[in-house]
Amino acid sequence: MGALLAIAAVVILMMMGVPVVFSFAAMTLVLSLAYDVNLSSLMTTGFWSINSVILLALPLFIMTGYLMQSGGIAARLIHFAEAIVGKSRSGMGTSMVVSCGVFGAISGTASAAVAAIGTIMIGPMEKHGYARPYSTALVGISSLLGLLIPPSITMILYAVVTRQSVAAVFLATIGPGILLMIFLCAINAIKMRNNPDQRGEVFPITERFRHIGSTGWKALPALMLPVIILGGIYGGIFTPTEAAAVAVVYAIPVGLFVYRELDFKSVVQCFIKAATTTGVIMIILLFSFVASRIFTMERVPQELTALLLDTVGNELLILLMVNVFLILMGMIMDDVSVVAILSPLLLPVMESIGIHPVHFAAIVGTSVVIGCNSPPMAPILFMSCRIGQVGMSQVLRPAFSFMLWAALPVMLITTYWPSLSLFLPRLLGYVN
Repeated sequence: MGALLAIAAVVILMMMGVPVVFSFAAMTLVLSLAYDVNLSSLMTTGFWSINSVILLALPLFIMTGYLMQSGGIAARLIHFAEAIVGKSRSGMGTSMVVSCGVFGAISGTASAAVAAIGTIMIGPMEKHGYARPYSTALVGISSLLGLLIPPSITMILYAVVTRQSVAAVFLATIGPGILLMIFLCAINAIKMRNNPDQRGEVFPITERFRHIGSTGWKALPALMLPVIILGGIYGGIFTPTEAAAVAVVYAIPVGLFVYRELDFKSVVQCFIKAATTTGVIMIILLFSFVASRIFTMERVPQELTALLLDTVGNELLILLMVNVFLILMGMIMDDVSVVAILSPLLLPVMESIGIHPVHFAAIVGTSVVIGCNSPPMAPILFMSCRIGQVGMSQVLRPAFSFMLWAALPVMLITTYWPSLSLFLPRLLGYVN
């Protein structure tokens, strides 16, 4: 009962507009009162839990995202993606999806992808015949590829709160991320095929190859970032934290001296934004670790597992219930909050029915993709609407269409086909 009251307190306070940090503090207070525990010792436990080298990757990857946005790196990636897919009837939409995927392979955040790619592409897509609400919905859904394609801030948090390997969790979400990208591109192509307002352009093959070569050369310094990050991690050269540090060290001179769109003032602004975002996440993590400790002491996960097994029994139905629960929580909380609160609470349930913790990471990621774009909160979709300068009511129909035909099938495939998320971790020896 105490756990339900605590989660209800978070939900109600966040829906009332109380900042996330204070909502999590209230959750911890409710738990301490409900279970009569001494918070002074638990706060010390929470502090030592966030005193982790792995968590140093968070501010560094966040900083990389801001540097990409300010330093011209994102713009070069978009131009290169446009050159590859061409300017066919569905080309610009496809290039937006691909750009979000590549951006996710560098920054690891959905909000940075919305800000960088939405600002650059929504206007030109409208001139090319795309409806503005449609483009806004597409960038909102596509930006969440950053939660799946590594390095992902959300997956780093999952690895920390569930005590899993960061590298293994990164690998688990590559398959679902690529599958979601393919589904989004296919649905965009189908929708644009019969759109009378959509205008395509055809270029001679030689001119197209020349354009690809030109934009590829300009984007080469930007494209080296995912190679450095992922190649360094899985090549055994860097840890994820070291890779994040190298990414920042690489992104600053690229923005300053190669693309020359970054200056000292903007670098300082990027540091300030990254510090602010990191501060909020770390405080959320502090309270989530304390709450998780209380849950463990009071055997809440074990009681939840027994309840589900006794009342439902069927493993497939339990998985579906967890999917629905994660989506509902994602509707009213951001991805960081969902992962911090629910991952350690639900993991024992998943393990009891034979779900590997690394597989569960992919389930959480694909479920949160749907929740973060679903009202009433829909934080990523609201951000897309602000950037696209359209009302939420206009965006809901195309957004639900993308979630129904792309995000939902990917979530179900990921949930019920473990090999999609476990193949790469097993191949590289992270999972037996």
